[in-house]
Amino acid sequence: MNRLLLACLVIGFAQVASAQQAALVNGIRVIVNDKIITVKDVELSIREEVEFLERRFGNQPQVFEEKVKTLRAERTEELVEHLLVLKEFESFNKPLPESYIDNRINEDIKRNGGRLTFMKTLQSQGLTWESYRDRMKERMILELMWHARVPPDPTISPAKVENYYLANREKYKVEDQVKLRVIDLGPAPVELANEILKKIDEGASFAEMAKIYSRGAQAVEGGDWGWVEKKVLREDLAKVAFSLKPRQHSGPIQTTSGIYILMVEQIDPAHTRSLTEIRDEIENTLKVEETGRLRKIFVERLRKKAFVRYF
Repeated sequence: MNRLLLACLVIGFAQVASAQQAALVNGIRVIVNDKIITVKDVELSIREEVEFLERRFGNQPQVFEEKVKTLRAERTEELVEHLLVLKEFESFNKPLPESYIDNRINEDIKRNGGRLTFMKTLQSQGLTWESYRDRMKERMILELMWHARVPPDPTISPAKVENYYLANREKYKVEDQVKLRVIDLGPAPVELANEILKKIDEGASFAEMAKIYSRGAQAVEGGDWGWVEKKVLREDLAKVAFSLKPRQHSGPIQTTSGIYILMVEQIDPAHTRSLTEIRDEIENTLKVEETGRLRKIFVERLRKKAFVRYF
């Protein structure tokens, strides 16, 4: 191997090693054109979500780690998209008017109790006025660009809604339901339950009795559990609830956790929800899907003319 070739190989390996070392030392996650997203940028952007996941799944470390991993990957892609869109805006050579930024900042200041309170809030978040203004500018540019390139309210044809409904009818099946009120007495003596039932039979309102005597979280709403399916109730309560007729109440139901009294207000038999009933719901679902599709097309177009490298 001649000396020139050897020297080129050595320089090449050194450059690769230097880039890898820089990525390790500086914590670089992604390079997007001339901008850098660091590991710290990603971790700071997901800090609040991670704290929530830790509270929710702290006793399930494997689930917690998997969810954090997914969140980290999604947020990294979101930050990459932001830089791609900001670069696209720069290419237009039409800077955002400073007055637009000032107006939005003044709105923020008013919402947060005045300039002095607002400045203290920024300090508590580790932000300077300059960094806050830069963030606001970027946020406004992103809003403008997404709105211009990805319509927030795409038109969905009636035919598309109907086709979606026909293809997904199973999703809109509703099991038997009852509109239920419950008096949860806990480990109270059965004599108390009988006394309450006597008052109800004499004309007292079931809801008022629930407010007075029930220990359940829904007591303040008169024991209103809303519409419930059989599968969401414990078996011993479900058996009674789904045997009652509208406006009929049960006797005392003794369970391992205490005594319950149930009343069924209405019954809704199993059925498939009609297209008329859920047309708006389906239309909104399709709008979200269409917006996502258009967003993906826009981002992929930006990627093709950009330099993006992950570490």
